[in-house]
Amino acid sequence: MDQTVGVDQTDPNPATQAPEAVPMTEQQSADLARAQEAGWTNQVAFDYDAFQSMGGNNDNWHGAGQVYEWRDEYGDVAPRVPELEAILFGGEFQMRRGEHLANLELQVTIEGAMKPKPFREFQEAGLHPVVMENINLAHYARPTPIQCYVIPAVNMGLDVVGVSQTGSGKTAAYLIPIVSKLMGKARRVQGPRPDINDPGSMVRAEPLVVIVVPTRELAMQIFDEARRMCYRSMLRPCVAYGGLPMRITREELGKGCDVLIATPGRLGDLMDKPHILTMSRVKYTVIDEADEMLHSDWEDELRKIMSGGDTNDDADHTFLMFSATFPKDLRSMAKDYMRDDFVRIRIGRAGSTHKNITQNVIEVDRDRKRDAIYDLLFSMEPGRTFIFCNSKITVDLLDDFLYNRGLPTTSIHSDRNQREREDAMRAFRTGKTPILIATGVSARGWDIMAVRHVINYDLPSTMYGGITEYVHRIGRTGRIGHRGLATSFYDPEKDEGLAQDLVNVLVECDCDVPDFLSHLTPEDTKNINFDDNSEDEGDGGASLDDTNGHHDAEDTGANGFTNGINGDHHGADASAAPAAEEGFTRDAGEQGFTPDAAGAYSAAW
Repeated sequence: MDQTVGVDQTDPNPATQAPEAVPMTEQQSADLARAQEAGWTNQVAFDYDAFQSMGGNNDNWHGAGQVYEWRDEYGDVAPRVPELEAILFGGEFQMRRGEHLANLELQVTIEGAMKPKPFREFQEAGLHPVVMENINLAHYARPTPIQCYVIPAVNMGLDVVGVSQTGSGKTAAYLIPIVSKLMGKARRVQGPRPDINDPGSMVRAEPLVVIVVPTRELAMQIFDEARRMCYRSMLRPCVAYGGLPMRITREELGKGCDVLIATPGRLGDLMDKPHILTMSRVKYTVIDEADEMLHSDWEDELRKIMSGGDTNDDADHTFLMFSATFPKDLRSMAKDYMRDDFVRIRIGRAGSTHKNITQNVIEVDRDRKRDAIYDLLFSMEPGRTFIFCNSKITVDLLDDFLYNRGLPTTSIHSDRNQREREDAMRAFRTGKTPILIATGVSARGWDIMAVRHVINYDLPSTMYGGITEYVHRIGRTGRIGHRGLATSFYDPEKDEGLAQDLVNVLVECDCDVPDFLSHLTPEDTKNINFDDNSEDEGDGGASLDDTNGHHDAEDTGANGFTNGINGDHHGADASAAPAAEEGFTRDAGEQGFTPDAAGAYSAAW
């Protein structure tokens, strides 16, 4: 029987549509047979109804995700809503810590006139009872080091600069105490709500909390976390980002907004529309991934936001900034807007990674990269995999190449429309397309459960982030106590400028330095000079023993691929083989790639 390949009929981009089916080529048939021999099951069509983005309506836009709606008749204690609870805390969004939390035990440095006293258990933090219930529902077992210090600092009313590794729990570190403090006085301070007797009525949004993030995907991710922490409270979270139709943004803000998560561009637009949004009641401004926003030339917008647009009526404003590094321009902004007694909390070395990630560097010439990554993927047991490229065109070309070879891929970059981006993220989160190809900036800060492998198809250029970008990329795996693997293709003609920094990071994390870079290994491996443009002044630091805990978005479940990918790929042509029927083989030793690849993967797991 002649095998044919169906076209993705759910692809929203007409430009990628093609005839319904074409005969498979001999190569595609061979790829398919190879995948079937590995045990992949038959194709399962992607069901958008079954995998909605955490509930909601408005054509399933993430920005219209369902939140807990308080009613006056609830009194002091709001009832639980099992259906919403299952959406917010169940399935792919249920958080479980990993088994290797000890590797997150790091040196803690505190700078400032007032130093918060850390706690070791959430029960010691003096949190609102409803917040404690939400923490338990989210399965946050124990706090991470950054949470142990930031939560008491926020409770003390201090301005905070938090510098910590990616995947260390920064989101929960600020959301938990802010929501807890506001929850105790929510009836008095919550923003206006529309008249329930007038279905068409809308109010001007008057948020108490504004959280600014660099990317749309990170905004959606933090919105999900805010929905969890605000569950069964009077506080209503909203999200605003570019690409989300303004109609939906206006409708959601018009229902009332107490916690607003936004990208700087969209927030700046809203600030220019005082009939939609006022910043006059903001009590907390949080800048997350602050170093990335400064790298992306958002400084003018950030200063406008930090200034508040209009003056806080109560003159009671707390600023919090979080970053993996603390460069000079960020220090300048902190000193301009924060109180003189702001506290800086640094967990480990600024810009560092941790030992839960096994890092491999493989020398690959540019013209051999495509074949190398194909062999590498087949050498690994299936698992969620991030692949990073330095340009949008490389993302598209690699996506098409791998998809046409039968692998379940999707991709994201800034030229994708918002619907495509949200569909791709949903498909990756649910495991329907477990290989995601992206540019580095588009994936900053993402926290997705069970990402086993990060591959740097292109190492980041020293002109565009260098080793800092490298650390952010590999931080998509090995999050909060889970093991992860990062593999990087080193092109000797392009990556020489990154070589020394790369070796330093490998040595710092006790990872093997490849032979072709061994000549760059520092003589004194205990005292490596990291030129990270960050201040290291302070009181010498303090060790926080036994503070390892749970991060705000990680899951040990679903550690393999689920079947089926139909409806999730953008940009592949009609000759693409049925990806769900192919996938990766587990025959690592037969693929002729590097002899260390499969062994390193097995060791990491």
